[in-house]
Amino acid sequence: MQDKASFTPPNMWLAVLALSLATFMQVLDSTIANVALPTIAGNLGVSADQGTWVITSFAVCNAIALPLTGWFTRRFGQLKLFIGSVVMFTLTSFLCGFAHSMTELIIFRALQGFFAGPMFPMCQTLLLVIFPSSRRSMALALLSMVTVVAPIVGPITGGWITDNYSWPWIFYINVPIGIFASIVVWTQLRAREETTTHSPIDYIGIALLVLGVGLLQIVLDKGNDLDWFASTHIIIMTVISAISLVSFVIWELGERHPIVNLRLFKDRNFAIGTLSLTLGYAAFFAINIILPQWLQTQMGYTAIWAGLAAAPMGVLPLIMTPIIGRYATKFDLRILASLSFLTMGASCLIRAQFNTDVDFRTIAEVQLFMGIGVAFFFMPITTIVLSNLNGAEVAEGSGLATFFRVLGGSFASSLTTWIWSRREIFHHANLTESVSQYNPAAVDYVEKMGGATQQHMAFIDKTIEQQAYMMSTIDYFWILGWGFMALILVIWFARPPFVRSGAPGAPSAGH
Repeated sequence: MQDKASFTPPNMWLAVLALSLATFMQVLDSTIANVALPTIAGNLGVSADQGTWVITSFAVCNAIALPLTGWFTRRFGQLKLFIGSVVMFTLTSFLCGFAHSMTELIIFRALQGFFAGPMFPMCQTLLLVIFPSSRRSMALALLSMVTVVAPIVGPITGGWITDNYSWPWIFYINVPIGIFASIVVWTQLRAREETTTHSPIDYIGIALLVLGVGLLQIVLDKGNDLDWFASTHIIIMTVISAISLVSFVIWELGERHPIVNLRLFKDRNFAIGTLSLTLGYAAFFAINIILPQWLQTQMGYTAIWAGLAAAPMGVLPLIMTPIIGRYATKFDLRILASLSFLTMGASCLIRAQFNTDVDFRTIAEVQLFMGIGVAFFFMPITTIVLSNLNGAEVAEGSGLATFFRVLGGSFASSLTTWIWSRREIFHHANLTESVSQYNPAAVDYVEKMGGATQQHMAFIDKTIEQQAYMMSTIDYFWILGWGFMALILVIWFARPPFVRSGAPGAPSAGH
């Protein structure tokens, strides 16, 4: 019998390639549809608001599936769960492209999101299986590279495919990748033995999880559209979600066979690592939202050029990842994580110095600089998260940490849009007060334009709006910058050693 702790597939790098491609496909799909939404809504004859359910349905079901990954692993085994998820994700991708109505597309996107849930945690777990203990940091570094690059490539690829072909192809491209990945991973890893357990199903835990997480994700996705707590629907969903989630935590902590192992948070490194991962990723995600949005709405960039301005962020992680993976374990991982937070925080504070005259090169150079921080972010923190977990706990911990990371991204998405628009209103009101007949400078400016005609006043209002959004963007980058700096303090509550012989364990499905 081959030792599960040191399983080596017949072709290591072929297995790694297939696992990475599957994860790249899944992470890519979480962003690739965003830029195609107007086209999809138009082609299927629905409003833009209805079209956003293409994103929401995926996010809701993905958020529900992630915490269930540990239970699925114990029940079906890591390899079968991964292969099953990839196959069903591929099938639902094809069905998304084949959909003839918005209802069909939303249903298939929901299923796609659910089957996408276990893919990232299982890829992480299987990579830790096939890499020897001494090289597990390389496995996590490789996965972090995929996590960084895919969201950058997604919008650019989605826009290019939609413009040059048709929107169904953003889903069809998953089919050959999914078929290749599932066949290769199965042939490379099927010889590895796994143990499965058939513990009783925690139906109450599942029901509370689905209700609490599902409604929370809908609130986060639809809050801005419905003006948050000015909407009765948002209030009702928030209350039900809060009650369900509190009940879920109480129930799971007392359940003999919990559907989600919340007791993992008793481990200091898992708790601190997950907190740092969630908040750090939320801030990172916020940058990826506000920068392209500002460039497109206020600076006149097209979606493709906004994507190209943001893209340099992925250059240095691609170059540095193999080096970090090889040598990171020689350093205190808290130092590497601190370097990440310091660099990403500094990049935000540099952006807080921008004005409306900033050029493409400056924006791209700051993105390139931030890439240093991104390169040091995922691998050290993920290693800290999993450092004290062994056996089945690795899959459970990976699924739970990924769930909170994704949830952090959802909060960032909602709060970014809300804060950005609110601060714009605040600055717009303040700037408008200065444009009056009692301000000599304003009067002189209007006279030089040729008088207070409707056209001239509209131009002034547009200028004020652009400056107000610029000031709002600066405010938000200040918040993000100092937020990253604060995380440096948080990560030092983790306790070494973070890499031991056999840690984070050669995961197995059984206990």
